[in-house]
Amino acid sequence: MATVQNSTSQTDDVLAAYRQSTSSTKKSATEEMQDRFLKLLVTQLQNQDPMNPLDNAQMTQQLAQINTVSGIEKLNTTMTQMMGLYNSAQAMQSASLLGRHVLVPGSDLALGEKGAMGGVELGAAADAVTVSIKNAAGEVVATEQLGANSAGSFAFIWDGKNSDGEALPQGNYTFEVSATQGGNKVTANALGLGTVSALVRGTNGGFQLDLGSGLVNFEDVRQIL
Repeated sequence: MATVQNSTSQTDDVLAAYRQSTSSTKKSATEEMQDRFLKLLVTQLQNQDPMNPLDNAQMTQQLAQINTVSGIEKLNTTMTQMMGLYNSAQAMQSASLLGRHVLVPGSDLALGEKGAMGGVELGAAADAVTVSIKNAAGEVVATEQLGANSAGSFAFIWDGKNSDGEALPQGNYTFEVSATQGGNKVTANALGLGTVSALVRGTNGGFQLDLGSGLVNFEDVRQIL
């Protein structure tokens, strides 16, 4: 049976027991709020005017606020756990990319003995995709017609020859992409080729991929070759 206790010593004993039960761990903001609310509630019950009793609506509102904060803390805990699982999964996925070739946003094109590889990312299907290749001076030295392609990412290979069919010197080039569908412009982005040489943990707990030429986020990988 529950009764209302008006004894100050009993109140102090209850609060002391409550504090002792939670003293083994650091109190959260919610626990501290609950402690203060309990003490305030007991004090109000002790000193309330019989002709003007405690406002039930006010007490209900205070309880709702505590429950809201408690719910937020539980949500934060759940989100932290989910982020931990996500980072662990990302670490395993990232590790599987070591030594692999990937396409990421970028316009660099490295011409080697067997040609050069780049990539294109289309926002929608296109019936005409054009790649313009430039030398270090920014001059267009070759134009490649890649034809029709669906939305998404794909790779292309340049044989290293200019518009006249002459072999160009090996080295670093850049390229731009344009695309149309029925004469209308389609969003098209250039993708550069890189090789994952190492993993670097970022400040947010996630991993970045070291491509030798720089770091990219795992989410930036458009295609694994």
